Amino acid sequence: MKLKFALLFLVISISVNSLFAQTISKEELIFLTSEWKGERFPDGRPKIPDDLLERAKHIMIDDAWTVLKNEGYLNQYEGGWKTVNDSTITGRAVTAMYMPSRPDVEKNIKDRGAKQGRKGNTNAWPIDILTKGDLYIADAFGKISGGGIMGATLATSIYSKSGTGVVFDGAARDLVEIKNIKGFNAFVRDFHPSFTEEMVLMGLNSPIRIGGAMVLPGDLVIATIEGVLFVPAHMAEQVVSTSEFVTRKDQFGFEMVKSGKYSTGEIDSQWNDQIKTDFLKWLEKHPELGKMTRAELDKVMSKRTW
Repeated sequence: MKLKFALLFLVISISVNSLFAQTISKEELIFLTSEWKGERFPDGRPKIPDDLLERAKHIMIDDAWTVLKNEGYLNQYEGGWKTVNDSTITGRAVTAMYMPSRPDVEKNIKDRGAKQGRKGNTNAWPIDILTKGDLYIADAFGKISGGGIMGATLATSIYSKSGTGVVFDGAARDLVEIKNIKGFNAFVRDFHPSFTEEMVLMGLNSPIRIGGAMVLPGDLVIATIEGVLFVPAHMAEQVVSTSEFVTRKDQFGFEMVKSGKYSTGEIDSQWNDQIKTDFLKWLEKHPELGKMTRAELDKVMSKRTW
């Protein structure tokens, strides 16, 4: 009985903390992400499976962007970043929106946060709700001087909780120290030695804008040396699986064109039965690229617009 009460208390605590953590209601978040039919976090954020996050690390962002574009998602990519290293990171978006500080508003937000048990400056609050596989995405309105919302200490905390990194439309500091956090990467507008100044957290797990892209909590984030793509949760499986196929198709096509068996025109158009048969036989010889049935091949080829 005591165990049941303890578990019930834990569930209630998680739900309450999640509610306080966001500036829109659980119902509103579910409404905005209603196309997602899978598992969700207690606060309503879509919970993309871990295996899909891992698969997304190995696809080409150009292919993923094309899939989204062909489905009408035209505002999901942003480039022009500085990074800690060249590694690709993926994760589920945890969003934060910062604004220029205003004394009365900042006081009210910090007072409310203190009553909720929050500690430190508001730029530490998003870190407290991170879980494994999350990726912290912040709209810091492009601020550089006085806009460093993360230094080495916060970066260490972020990585220990999420195992990923950050994407900030703003700045970070302590680059030399952050480089020593193995496995961590940050995509920022610039690095600057200043601390956070005249900034306040106005939204947590709410819709935000990163440059020209709209980001919702729970989006699949693919951050590469080329740029960052924000994939709506309900599109994640389609984007990843189609991009995986394009990678296989390209490798198969390179070999076929080099050998002279098929022309570039044949590879880059709808495939006939013979090409499909040859592709599946070729794929059997490359188990590292995964498996595919004829039905799956026919389905992806029927939707081919890339």
